[in-house]
Amino acid sequence: MLRTFSQTNIGKKRNINQDYIFTSEKSMGALPNLFLVADGMGGAKAGEYASKAACEEMIKSVISNSTDKAAVDILECAYLAANKLVFDKSHESEEYEGMGTTMVACTIEDDTLTVANVGDSRAYVLSDHRLNQITRDHSLVEEMVRMGGIQKEEARNHPKKNIITRAIGVDETVKADFYKLKLDEGDVVLMCTDGLTNMLDDNDIRVIIESSRDLVEVADRLVKAANEKGGKDNISVVLLSTGAGRS
Repeated sequence: MLRTFSQTNIGKKRNINQDYIFTSEKSMGALPNLFLVADGMGGAKAGEYASKAACEEMIKSVISNSTDKAAVDILECAYLAANKLVFDKSHESEEYEGMGTTMVACTIEDDTLTVANVGDSRAYVLSDHRLNQITRDHSLVEEMVRMGGIQKEEARNHPKKNIITRAIGVDETVKADFYKLKLDEGDVVLMCTDGLTNMLDDNDIRVIIESSRDLVEVADRLVKAANEKGGKDNISVVLLSTGAGRS
């Protein structure tokens, strides 16, 4: 049995919420379910528009792609459609110039999780008391970590941590990264924007998930903790749980 809960919060420093989340436990086209988290970027309301428009175009593409294709193929087409819409819109007026958005998407079929990602919004899986980051950030500091320039612990507080190297709508086309893994009963999937992960480290997140009674409490405590640490950005979380033990 799949259980879900989601929450988005403006944080303590922003005047507008540029995050956008979507969840559907019901089938969407050929996918059995669909979960999206996006973090828009751009001046004024451009970032807010980018994240919302990208998610809506993703949903539209997934629903229209009702043929019996693999989840990766369906999501790949949807990412390209979302990218085209945001990219084209960004060239229509100065108001939307330079906008873009991150996007992490998940779908679960039986015990298989498929994840797609562009940008630095993340997907994690808590399994057997371990919190594993599934996605890899498309960011300058992540590239520096991979090349050995800085340690992973330094990345969260690095002055260039917000520089994204890949986003929806910035270039004419985009390439999403894909991940597939088997879930065990009771595993918890966390999708989130960097408003959470810039405030809390992985151990903070793990402790909150493991010590909470249900997904509602997990979400509430994650958002509260991120705000208590400063709430410097919008905070969005989507939680998924398989099997028994979570509600």
